[in-house]
Amino acid sequence: QGQLVESGGGVVQPGGSLRLVCRHSGSIFNMYVMGWYRQAPGKQREMVATFTGGGPKNYADSVKGRFTISRDNTEKTVSQHMNSLKPGDKAVYYCYEGESGVDYWGRGTQVTVAS
Repeated sequence: QGQLVESGGGVVQPGGSLRLVCRHSGSIFNMYVMGWYRQAPGKQREMVATFTGGGPKNYADSVKGRFTISRDNTEKTVSQHMNSLKPGDKAVYYCYEGESGVDYWGRGTQVTVAS
């Protein structure tokens, strides 16, 4: 069993930056897919940035060049640096880890981009 806890959300002006951190506790870390998803009001949850198989990074087209995912295997954290934020990035951001039908989700952290 394990737990994912996000931190770092908040309110930022367009063009600003935020850093989200997901701390993995318990026995989970380094499952096949690790990363971040988001869900905006009235929309389905979508992949934002993930590691797959411990190697390649995957980014949604809408965030390429602006968001960067990273991991710290010692601290068991996965972070997401978000630059040049846009109003369209407003959403609840969820940390995710999973493989072979086993999924772990964090409770989410709100990111609001508004002037």
